[in-house]
This record gives sequence, structure tokens and C-alpha cells, in this order.
Amino acid sequence: MTDRAADATRDLINALTAAGYRPVAPVDPALLADASIRDQWRTQRNMEVFSLWDTTNRGPTLDVLLSSPVPFTDLHRDALTVTLDGVPVTVASVAHLITMKEHTARPRDLEDVQRLRVLQSGVPK
Repeated sequence: MTDRAADATRDLINALTAAGYRPVAPVDPALLADASIRDQWRTQRNMEVFSLWDTTNRGPTLDVLLSSPVPFTDLHRDALTVTLDGVPVTVASVAHLITMKEHTARPRDLEDVQRLRVLQSGVPK
């Protein structure tokens, strides 16, 4: 199973919607599990991410890349584990975050790249 497998994507969407997240775009979030729909969004709507917002206003907006410039095996291999409120959370390495944010090329992501580059010198890749 890969990171873009339909079952894994459905599990992600089910978990996020159960936690109160809803898509920013007025679409059924289950459509994210369909690779052909993701490709259509990228080519016809120029979308790079599928954004979900927290209806409880407690969490940040989450962006799910519609395609990744970094293979999942590399992301997994180089991932870091951080602890948030006592819960271990696996996150992409700083180098991979930079690559993914450069890939989307949205203004806010390019601003993030500048901040991440400052962190990159002191964080394992």
C-alpha cells in the first residue's frame, strides 16, 4: 500500500471529518480518495492542495497535497517524531517540508520555506 492508496486516503478523511474538519472547497471530502479526481483538480482547477478547516476553531487548517514531489518511502524513511502534548507525532523532515512547500509555490508556503531554511541548519534531515 502506498501513501496515496484509496483506503488510506478514506481513513484519513474519515478521521479528519470525525474530528470536525471540513473541506474549504464545497466538495465531498470522500472524492479525495479518487486519484483521477485529484488529477482533474490539479489539471483543470490548478489545485496543489486540498484544504480542510477545523469547524471547532481549535486546530489549524490542514493541507493535503494532491501530488507529492517526494516519494512516500523517502518521507517515511526521513520522518521525525516530535511530541505534542505528550503524544508522539510523526512529521516530515525539514528538507522534505521545504521541497513540498516549494512544489506548491503558494505565497505563504514560499514564506514558510524562508523560515524553514533558518531551522534547517540545526535540525536533522
